[in-house]
Amino acid sequence: MPSAMLEAVPHLSDRHFRSIAELVEAEVGIKLPASKRLMLEGRLQKRVRVLNYSDVNEYVEHLFDADHFEAELVHLIDCVTTNKTDFFREPSHFAFMRGVAVPELLRRRGRSPRPLKIWSAACSTGMEAYTVAIVLDDMISTGAKFQFSVLGTDISTSVLQLAETGIYTPEMIAPVPAELAKRYFLSSRDPARDEVRVIPRLRRSTNFMRMNLMDEVYPVDRDVDIIFCRNVLIYFDKPTQRKVVEQLCTHLRPGGYFIVGHSESMIHNESIMLQQVQPTIFTV
Repeated sequence: MPSAMLEAVPHLSDRHFRSIAELVEAEVGIKLPASKRLMLEGRLQKRVRVLNYSDVNEYVEHLFDADHFEAELVHLIDCVTTNKTDFFREPSHFAFMRGVAVPELLRRRGRSPRPLKIWSAACSTGMEAYTVAIVLDDMISTGAKFQFSVLGTDISTSVLQLAETGIYTPEMIAPVPAELAKRYFLSSRDPARDEVRVIPRLRRSTNFMRMNLMDEVYPVDRDVDIIFCRNVLIYFDKPTQRKVVEQLCTHLRPGGYFIVGHSESMIHNESIMLQQVQPTIFTV
């Protein structure tokens, strides 16, 4: 077809990009600089197709219509949030949990029967939360005596739906040591379905909930033993980082541990509540 006959696809206008960027920062604390414009435009195309709009600019125009703004905002946030995750990502953290944090927490607990509580904030598709559950259950299988519960929270409804099913592809669980993969994942009975599922026992001990780290109140217990908040704070500016970290820490019991990603090792400078144990591991 001659190039003159090709219909040009309108790009996201400056005005509409600013509208979305301001909305996203206000709602979830994530900054969208001009360098993210093409990324944003590409991700919004999914909603353009689902809602049968002509282009992204029409989508943005209708986004702010009062009759469906709240419902569509959830989908917009799903589009713009980054959900990179893996099983056993940054494995030194799980080695620390197994070798140092949990034994110390159990020692302090004494004979109390209360379960250990671990919170995976910004849990994405659940791989971090299930990794925690795998490590803790494996400790119990080798003689440690305790119970535990794991909570995963995220702002994206789409990734939480995946997390709740506990269904992954064999490629996704490749980082899991072979012995643990064999013990904690079940292959589909249908050979045509190339997937595995977290065993029921771990799914029962691992719960998921939608939560926005920008909210004023977190609907989470205030006696959590370990909080993983990895590779999400880097998307916030310094004042927002400090606010989120300090609010998260109010949910830790005294002596509890706060763990961030290796790209966030500077975060201890943002909170007076934390004492550094290792470059990415802190205590309150």
